Amino acid sequence: MSLDVLADAPTGDPTAPPKRTGGTWAALRPLLLRLHFYAGLLIAPILFLAATTGLLYAGSWQAEKILYSDELTVARVGEGALPLGAQVEAARAAAPEGKVLAVWPAPDKEATTRVIMESPGLGEGETLTVFVDPYTADVRGQLTTAGDALPLRAWLSEFHSNLQLGEFGRNYSELAASWLWVVALGGLALWIGRRRSRKAHLVLPDRKATGRRRTLSWHGTVGLWAVAGLVVLSATGLTWSRYAGENIGQLQDRLGGATPSVAAALNGAAGGGDEHAGHVMTPGMEMPPPPPTADIGLDRAVAAARAAGVGASLRVTLPAEGKGYVVKEADKQFPVHLDAVAVDPADGRIMDELRFADYPLLAKLTRFGIDLHMGLTFGLANQLALAALAVAVMFLVVWGYRMWWMRRPTKERGLSVGRPQPRGAWRKLPVTLLLPLAALTALVGWFVPMLGISLLVFLAGDVLLGFVAARRAGTPAPQG
Repeated sequence: MSLDVLADAPTGDPTAPPKRTGGTWAALRPLLLRLHFYAGLLIAPILFLAATTGLLYAGSWQAEKILYSDELTVARVGEGALPLGAQVEAARAAAPEGKVLAVWPAPDKEATTRVIMESPGLGEGETLTVFVDPYTADVRGQLTTAGDALPLRAWLSEFHSNLQLGEFGRNYSELAASWLWVVALGGLALWIGRRRSRKAHLVLPDRKATGRRRTLSWHGTVGLWAVAGLVVLSATGLTWSRYAGENIGQLQDRLGGATPSVAAALNGAAGGGDEHAGHVMTPGMEMPPPPPTADIGLDRAVAAARAAGVGASLRVTLPAEGKGYVVKEADKQFPVHLDAVAVDPADGRIMDELRFADYPLLAKLTRFGIDLHMGLTFGLANQLALAALAVAVMFLVVWGYRMWWMRRPTKERGLSVGRPQPRGAWRKLPVTLLLPLAALTALVGWFVPMLGISLLVFLAGDVLLGFVAARRAGTPAPQG
C-alpha cells in the first residue's frame, strides 16, 4: 500500500524529481493523486485499525498453543490410543448436559481428542469442546469454542472482523477491505510512475534522501513490496463481508465455482423430502415414530473412512436425523488434505465421497485465499507473513500522515495541513478514457457497495468544500 499522494502533490520543492508530461498518464495521474489523497486521509485510520487487530489475530495461533497447552496436549504419550467411543463416553461423563455433535480425533501423538458438544447457555455459533487424552480417556479440560478457535483466538477473530460490535461492526472491516486494494494499486501506479535518478530506488529506499523525500522513499518501497499481499488480503477479506461477500458468492455460484459438499442423506431422506409421502393421514391420526436406526459406531465409521483414503486430521460429524456420518479431512497446510466421505451408520458403506481435486477451480482458489488470510496454509511462516503485512500497513499509514504534515505551509498563521491535488482533474481526461473509467467505477461501486457509497460521500463532501471555498473567494467553483 502507498499513501504517497500525501507527499506527492505539487509543493514547489526544487529537489523533487521532474514529473512525466504528456500522454494518458499525465492526464490520469492528477485524478489518481486526488483519489489517493482522500482515500489515504480518510480511510487510513480504518486501515490502521484493521492492521492492528489483524496483527493480534496473526499472533493468536501461537498464543493459544501456549495459553491452552494443558487442554491441547497429553500429559504423556502412550503406547496406543483407546477407541474413540470410549473417549466420547469420558467426555459425556464430564459434561452430561451436552449433546455430542462431532469428534476430532487427535491429529498427532501429543494432541488430545476434541469432543464438540451443543450445550445450554452458549451463544450463537459457540460450542462446548471437551479435550480428552486419547491414551487414558482423562479429560484435560473444557472450553467454549467457535469452530476450531479457542476462546482467545475466537475473541480476537471477532475483534478483527467487527470490533466486538456485532453486525454493525462488520461495516468497519468491509470498508477497510473495500478500499485496501484501491489504495494499494493506486499507490503502486503513482510510485512506479515517478521519475527517479536511479532505478534501484524503485525497490530500495534512497538512504541519501532527506526530509520528506526520505520518508517518501521508505513509504513507496515498502508499499511496493507489500502490495501483492495487501491485494490478496483485500480480496479474501471481501469474501467474508456482508454486502460485497454476497455479490461475490452469487457470482461464484453463477460461474460454477461454488464449494461442493458431501451428500450424507440416508435413503428416503435425500433432498429433504417428506418421508411420509404417499401415506394418507386421517384426521386425529398420530404420526408414527421413525423406526430405530442401526449404528455401527464411531470407530467403525472412522475405519471405513480411512479405508476410503480419508485419514489426515479428521473431523467426524455424528449422524443427525436422516443423515449418516460425515468424515472430513481438515489439514489445510500445503499440500492440503480436504477430502470427505459420508458413511452409512447402518453398515459402514461409503454413501458419497468428495475429493478436493474435484473442487471447481474457483472453489479451490477461494479455499486457498481464505486459508492464506487466516494464516493456515503455510503455518508459522504464513502467520509471520501476515504479521509483517500488518506492521507494514501501520508504518505506511504513519509515514503517509507524516508526509502530509511535512507538506503543510509553514508561513501561514495558525494550524495548517498539506493540500490535496487541485480539483478538476477529471476534466483533463480524454473522452476515450473518461467514459470507460466512469463505467468501470460505477460497476465496481455497485459490486462493492461500501466502496461505492463511501466514494459518493467523498465526492459530495469535496463538491461542497469546493463551493464553500469558491464562495469565499468569489469565483466559480471548480468541479471534481
